[in-house]
Amino acid sequence: MHNPHDPRVLPLRDGVSPSCVVLPSVGQGLLLDFLAIRLPAVTRTDWVRRMAAGEVVDELARPARPDTPFTPGLRYYYYREVAHEQPVPFHESVLYQDAHIVVADKPHFLPVLPAGGHLQHTLLVRLRRRLGLPELSPVHRIDAGTAGLVLLCVQRAERGRYQALFRERAVRKLYEAIAPWRADLPLPRVYESRLEECGHFFRMHEVPGVPNAITAIDVIERLGPLARYRLEPVTGKRHQLRVQMAALGMPLVGETLYPQVRDAAPGDYSHPLQLLAREISFTDPVTQERWRFTSQLRLRALAELVDAASHTSGAVA
Repeated sequence: MHNPHDPRVLPLRDGVSPSCVVLPSVGQGLLLDFLAIRLPAVTRTDWVRRMAAGEVVDELARPARPDTPFTPGLRYYYYREVAHEQPVPFHESVLYQDAHIVVADKPHFLPVLPAGGHLQHTLLVRLRRRLGLPELSPVHRIDAGTAGLVLLCVQRAERGRYQALFRERAVRKLYEAIAPWRADLPLPRVYESRLEECGHFFRMHEVPGVPNAITAIDVIERLGPLARYRLEPVTGKRHQLRVQMAALGMPLVGETLYPQVRDAAPGDYSHPLQLLAREISFTDPVTQERWRFTSQLRLRALAELVDAASHTSGAVA
């Protein structure tokens, strides 16, 4: 019998794991009605097509049919599809691989996981297909706009041990960023604040209260209005570096969310976020090896950015 918590009730397809929806504890009628309301991005007709193809199954691998009744609490698995996925024309590289971990260098604009309009053009799906590792999964995430290091676990059974490293703050993470220079801000410094979701595009914001986001900030080099910073997050809140730098009056070059949302045209890759996950170091919980990995990617040169700004209205893009 299949494990009800095991998504392998449907096999990996083109590097993509099946998605899961859990039926609420209260409900009645048909499963088809529930799916059409809960997941409206998929039309009712398309749900019928997927059911006919055997691509909607419950946690016991029983295929769903259009007349399948709603069963409270039951899990259903299905394949997520993206009709017109925008290709990401930049490529990841694998810096290290063994039987337990993969360390990848992710380019700007490439999401780590499938979400929204991204499926095949994600780091995880690309690496699963390229390396032939169906159980590969990221241990942590970085934003699609951020370039640099991502640690992935090869075996499902070991994933929790690697995730515990980040939860217990046993991984040292160093980032580089390019942002405006503030002569009045003493550096180095440790910046602490409290971050919470603000309910808009998964954005975060600072609120009063006990700090839950801590970052060490120092300057590497400066040139005119810009500087290259070394950022070491002690905690790992979503968008932590981006929110805190913007709060200090130093929003990152290429920023589209903080302090204000700025929509970029689809397929416009001309202004990458100048944030790089430069280095990670940790003791492997499985092999006890001491690892230190450094990204081979680079942010844009300060002189290039300053020169580009001087030919515009004065704002650095």
